Amino acid sequence: MDMTTQQGTDTHAYSRTMKAVVRDQYGPPEVLRLEEVEKPVPKDDEVLIRVQAASLNAADQHLMRGKPFFLRLAYGLFKPKSRVLGADIAGRVEAVGRSVERFRPGDEVFGDLSGCGLGGFAEYACAPERVLAPKPASLSFQEAAAVPLAATTALQGLRDKGRIRVGQKVLIYGASGGVGTFAVQLAKAYGAEVTAVCSSANVELARSLGADYVIDYTQEDFARRGQHYDLILAVNGDRSIWDYKRALTRGGTCVLVGGSLRQIFQGMLLGPLAATGGRQKIVNLLARPRADDLAYLGELLEAKKVVPVLDRQYSLKEVPQALHYLGQGHAKGKVILTV
Repeated sequence: MDMTTQQGTDTHAYSRTMKAVVRDQYGPPEVLRLEEVEKPVPKDDEVLIRVQAASLNAADQHLMRGKPFFLRLAYGLFKPKSRVLGADIAGRVEAVGRSVERFRPGDEVFGDLSGCGLGGFAEYACAPERVLAPKPASLSFQEAAAVPLAATTALQGLRDKGRIRVGQKVLIYGASGGVGTFAVQLAKAYGAEVTAVCSSANVELARSLGADYVIDYTQEDFARRGQHYDLILAVNGDRSIWDYKRALTRGGTCVLVGGSLRQIFQGMLLGPLAATGGRQKIVNLLARPRADDLAYLGELLEAKKVVPVLDRQYSLKEVPQALHYLGQGHAKGKVILTV
């Protein structure tokens, strides 16, 4: 394959291998191993990126284990189609395909590979230019890698599904995780009054992100306070949808992001039945990678209206340990890989 594509005359001794975290079966973090593998080659509409940093998401846990089982219908029934996990990346463009117009070698980019085969837990990754955006200049690669999937999920949940408006009362359930920390800040940027729900250990973090009110779920149940919200974003929760319904205003919307199987299937099957006179809405969100959303988030990041929250950083060889930590459910913000 022609690797001189838009690289000028720099056809130096092109290394055909790289280090990547691979797996050949579904299972716990122990199925992952660091190996030397063939470096990907960009197709005509793709960009080859030298990955500087990546981040972990709850989706990596599910795809690693192949659970819930229905995920295997898309990602491989008996064994994973993609050997390399990882959606969020930030890095420098190494090479571009023939039809790529927006990027050149040396450009700094960030993006979400969840819709195009994954592959972020590696030294190099290929991605269609449609899922990439220029990295905000003021952000480190680690900060930029924290953004794509989590912040886009928060944005699409609040803006597209939730139709957030100035002055609304918004509840963010799971406010201290990757999606939640972005959601609190985005809701404030949209002019909402924000109530964050988190554990005792994360109350001060939620306040520092701008939450007007914080509910410690170990001390108080948001569904039984008698307070009603125009919009609830429920991130990775395990609550009955009737609890969310109880806390909604008459015309309110609850957007479910991930969570337990109970919550997912209740949202899918019972969400329409939970509506009151057709005015309340309870919906599931499946976020989609969009370069224009990343560009919009980039503007907010440059303006410091949104700031990534980083928890721990690991190296490529420490990916199993990083996934163990993420699986414990105590991460504050994002868990980062420095490649």
